[in-house]
Formats: sequence, structure tokens, C-alpha cells
Amino acid sequence: MAQDTIKKKSLRLALIASGHTLSDYSMVLQRLLVGMVDASIPVVMVCPPRVNMDPILTGNVEVVYYPFIELPLADPYNRRRAAAELAKFGPTVMHCLCESRARFARRLSRRLNVPYVLSINSLESGWAQSTVSAKRCSKILVPAKTVESSVRRAHARMADRIEHVNYGTFIEDEPVCFDNPDDLPSIVVAYPVDSADDFQSLFAAMRHLIIEGYEFAVAVMGCGRAESQLYRMLKAFDLLNHVAIVPRLTNWPDVLAAGDIFVRPGPLGWFDPLLLEAMAKGSAVAACAGGVDDLLIPGETAVIFDRGDELSATKALQGLLDTRERARELAESARQHIKTHHSASGMIDRLLRVYDDALAWSMPGGGAAARQGA
Repeated sequence: MAQDTIKKKSLRLALIASGHTLSDYSMVLQRLLVGMVDASIPVVMVCPPRVNMDPILTGNVEVVYYPFIELPLADPYNRRRAAAELAKFGPTVMHCLCESRARFARRLSRRLNVPYVLSINSLESGWAQSTVSAKRCSKILVPAKTVESSVRRAHARMADRIEHVNYGTFIEDEPVCFDNPDDLPSIVVAYPVDSADDFQSLFAAMRHLIIEGYEFAVAVMGCGRAESQLYRMLKAFDLLNHVAIVPRLTNWPDVLAAGDIFVRPGPLGWFDPLLLEAMAKGSAVAACAGGVDDLLIPGETAVIFDRGDELSATKALQGLLDTRERARELAESARQHIKTHHSASGMIDRLLRVYDDALAWSMPGGGAAARQGA
């Protein structure tokens, strides 16, 4: 116990975040920061400039914006400046929250002589073994078993340092799904708007249900290069009066909370924090399996439909709209699953142990000392 107290008192944490982390994982990051502040652990955030950090920051968290000069030729200067700014804070452990910053974290770790932890949130797609230091990286964290399998293939030499830590969230007391029987049913669709084809079968299913007399309102959360094509598709299906496209604003949790049904129309190659939040709020989920789909347990946390299959999507939505009590049971089952496996407190406890292990890694006789020649 005394040793644990010494470790926690010596922990000074530097978090390295990408723009993707701040936009897509903002709620997870906010809960991480709250947990560290509650544990009286000093934290500094390294994040891109021109990002509104107000909804995320809590307590006395310090911020270092990187890069300082946004020009490719300034990379060496930016790294030296970032290292100098972090040295003033004096981190004892760094946590790189996204694989896209892995190379930067590795270089900072070497310059500051500080161990680091790396989170990998997606299936293998461009990141390589060379971005991870076997000498200084004490742990590779993954949020899902599908991601873990991919990472183990790519980093077999570091298999003993790969650890599955579930992302955590706060859970609503009651499911929001159809909590007011007099309200018009609401559907929230969350998916990257990079290809209109990803939405075609879903919109066709919605058009079919409307013709059959069903009434509902739809919010599509997202933005992307296919947004104009999506509007044309909505017009072609005569859905403009039923479907609204809303940007990913800072109040997106409120949009999720308004959804009786949450729909993911295609697979994703990374852990989906919006799906986690929707289940925690108690929305009934209809989703296409594939990719990082660990949260999708057919009949327990979601109803599953086939990608690109209008009939399958129609059947999934129709079942939830026809039997609201069954939809609420599904939402409650998913909410309980999140409560059991994805609590914010559970995530913080696991991460504190990971950070303690990283501190031991840097202590005499720890991992770093044993690997000076690695």
C-alpha cells in the first residue's frame, strides 16, 4: 500500500491528443480528466491549436498546443519546443491517446526520457511496428477485443504489453427509449458522411416505412465529403421533411439523449464512442455488424441488419417501432451491459494501475532499466 501511495504521488501525467481524439472521443477524454483531477494527479494536455478545449478541460489541467508553427519544415522546431514546454511540467508518464500521434510520442519519450503508454483505437490501417518503441512504451492499450487481435498481429514482439481496457462512461438511471409514449418516435443515425452509398439502403427502408404509414423524425449526425450527395438522395426519396443532417456539435450528447433508436448503417474500423454513449443513455440500437463491433451482441444489446440490404434494415426498424416494449427491453439490456463493463470508474481504476506500471517501468530495476540495450 505504501508503495502504491508513493507511485500515485509521483505520477505527473502528460496526455497527447489528436484532433480525432478531441472530436470523436471527447466524452471519454473528459471522464479521464475528471478521474485524474479527483485523484489529485497533475495533468498536462498536448493537443492541436485552434481547438475549443472548454467543454473537455476540468480542474487545473495545463495545455500545450502543438504544433506551434504549422509548416512541414518546422517539424524539428515544433518537437524541440514541445519537449521544452513539457519539461517545465515535468511529466513522469505520457499517454498517447491515438495511434496517429504514436511517432510523435515516441520521439518525445526519448527526448524527455519518460516512459509512455499508447492507445490504439482502430484496426490495423497504416500504423506500423516502427511507430512503437519497445524500449520506452510500457503498455499498448486497446478498447476492444477486435482491435486487440489486430494489434497482436502487428506487434507480436510486444504481446506481453498489450492490455484491453474498456472505455467508460456514465450510465442513465432509466433508458430514454420511448420514455414518453405521446412523443413522435425519434431516430439518430451516426456515421461518417463520406459516401452516400452507405446510407442508401437505410433511407430506402425509411421511405418504405413512411409509405406504410409510420411516423418518425430522423437526425443524421456527421459531416463529410458526401454531404451534398446525401441531400440529393434525401430529396430523391422524398425524405427532406423527415430527416435532418446535424453537425457534430459540442452538444451532441443532447442529440443522442433525444433518440429512441440509434442506428449505425455500416461497419466502422475503429471503436465507436457514439455507440457506447447511445447504449449508456438507453437508446435501442439497430446496427450493421462488422469492423470493431464488440458492443453489438445480437438480441442483447442491438438488432443487427445486413449492410446494403433494404429489406433487412426495414425489418430491424419496423420491429423496434412496432413493439416499443421490446425496444425498451433491448435498450435496458444494453444499458446494463454498459453499466457492468464500461463504467467510468472502472476505466479510471484500470488506467491508474497502467500508469503505476509505467512508473515502475522507469524505476531502478523496472522495465526501462532492464531494456537499456533494447
